[in-house]
Amino acid sequence: MISKEYINDILKGYDLNKLKICTLGSHTALQITKGARDEGFENLLLCTKKAAGFYRELPAVDDVLEIDSYGDILLDEIQDELIDRNVILIPHGSFVEYVGSKNIIESLRVPMLGNRLVLEWESDRKMERRWFEEANLKVPREFKSPDEIDCLVIVKFPGALGGKGYFLVKNSAEFHRKLKVIDLPENIKKDYTIQEYVIGTRFYPHFFYSPLDDKLELLGMDIRYESNVDGLVRIPNVIQREIEIDPSYVITGNVPVVLRESLLPDLMNVGRNLVKTSKGLFKPGIIGPFCVEMICTPELEFICFEISGRIVAGTNLFIRGSTYSDVLYDEPMSCGRRICREIGVAIERYKLDEIIY
Repeated sequence: MISKEYINDILKGYDLNKLKICTLGSHTALQITKGARDEGFENLLLCTKKAAGFYRELPAVDDVLEIDSYGDILLDEIQDELIDRNVILIPHGSFVEYVGSKNIIESLRVPMLGNRLVLEWESDRKMERRWFEEANLKVPREFKSPDEIDCLVIVKFPGALGGKGYFLVKNSAEFHRKLKVIDLPENIKKDYTIQEYVIGTRFYPHFFYSPLDDKLELLGMDIRYESNVDGLVRIPNVIQREIEIDPSYVITGNVPVVLRESLLPDLMNVGRNLVKTSKGLFKPGIIGPFCVEMICTPELEFICFEISGRIVAGTNLFIRGSTYSDVLYDEPMSCGRRICREIGVAIERYKLDEIIY
């Protein structure tokens, strides 16, 4: 495991006047590079050959380092070069999926925004559920065995897969039939979670917690457009019964949403409880951006089912700011820019080590 002390020693050797904001060329790289530029930092993207040409053409991108695969970031020569270039890494969904939370915790020597221990808690559903329960959040019922299924459930798999492989079932026989044909590696298929399918409105609020000011902000909110389940609603029910199409939940896009304003105090309490509990579970707790995936029931209760402890793709909707960031800032404030501003403030206060691990 890469210790916090090890990262602090690397940070001490950085030339902060030449600091570079860096991430993988995918997911939320566009707003991160623009946010870095807006906050006066140079940026660097690690790109595969397929993506490098696209990102090099963008005026907000300062530099591109081409690699064969995203996992190459773990190579010693790549890490040494990033450290020599005074890089601060920004983790996002593609970063976590392709590099792996375990590798980030155990092998990645490059300083990274946030507390990398949160990635272990977000990727392990048992740990995630413990976090929710200790934060006194409402969660969907879970089933230990397919034989216990007695209602409509959704079967999920670990990792930042963007909903790939998720499926609905009503009983044990249907579960085993669908699991058998799911196109996922066997080791992932064995690590399923069976959750009650809660009917309600989906919300994905984007929070940002600053330990420098002990302040929680709501920067935006989205809902996910998922294929093919969202396309199925366009087919009349009578036709759906005549065709053999199983719904799938692969995320293909994001749609902005504004929450009923009277629910905002309850929503902020969800975020505050998660931050407070995280400080006891994995010190110093969550730092920077995070997103809670939730359902709002007809009784106006939030049922929380997942958390992403880093920037999420739904924030891409708000590069010029959202309804919520407009209330907090008198300038366009994306999540990517807010990350870079936090880094700038930490440098000014000589507290960079408090937000980097």
